[in-house]
Amino acid sequence: MRALDIAATGMSAQQMRVETISNNLANMSTTGYNARRAEFADLHYQQFAHAGTVSAADGTVLPTGVQLGLGVRPSAVTVLLAQGALSETGGDLDLAIEGPGYLEVTLPSGQAAFTRDGGLKRSAEGAIVTSDGFPVMPEIVIPSDARSLSINAAGEVYAYFDGTPEAQLLGQFTLTSFTNAKGLEALGGNLFAETAASGAPITGAPGEDGLGTLRQGYLEDSSVDAVREVTELIEAQRGYEMNAKVISAADQMMAATTQVR
Repeated sequence: MRALDIAATGMSAQQMRVETISNNLANMSTTGYNARRAEFADLHYQQFAHAGTVSAADGTVLPTGVQLGLGVRPSAVTVLLAQGALSETGGDLDLAIEGPGYLEVTLPSGQAAFTRDGGLKRSAEGAIVTSDGFPVMPEIVIPSDARSLSINAAGEVYAYFDGTPEAQLLGQFTLTSFTNAKGLEALGGNLFAETAASGAPITGAPGEDGLGTLRQGYLEDSSVDAVREVTELIEAQRGYEMNAKVISAADQMMAATTQVR
């Protein structure tokens, strides 16, 4: 009774789909979050009669054969790269990325990580860091007597001081892109790491090479579409129920077999 095992793989697949949707909905308010989508592929097939096999002495060939599928398996959970809406915050260190680029940060281990979360902060030493305290690269230090900051679309950071009419350039942010951004490894905390699938990072100034630009005083909202996610949740639930009915039907067939007298 292969139907039991086949339906079990279907239930497992729909469960994984529900878990992916659940994670999307949980991150509806996460800055710069991109929705994920579970993708599946069919499993191996048992070949009871190969297509093209000669089935008679006169050379008759089977046009289709007999192939029995063994179920479904997860093939990928892919990121749906999309620009989220921009929400105005008015914060001096709130930066929204308009385009495909990422900000580079340095983890405590020295490893480079990348993020689209532009909700930056100022450390006790004046360095610009993420909400978790990881320094943004290239390192920019804000003087303690700076009155205000201005960051233009090209990522140039200017500080204004009392008694000085002109702004002082402190440094310039860079943005990084990847040939295959979907291949980045999610580390949590809105951070991603380079992998062999993503390709090497391509770093440059905002506004160049299609990296995107920066907008001060804004943050990028999550790109999760709640209506779409709830619709897919209903589909996944119905798929789970139908596979459960297959198991119930297979069980009844096996019961009928054992009750034969």
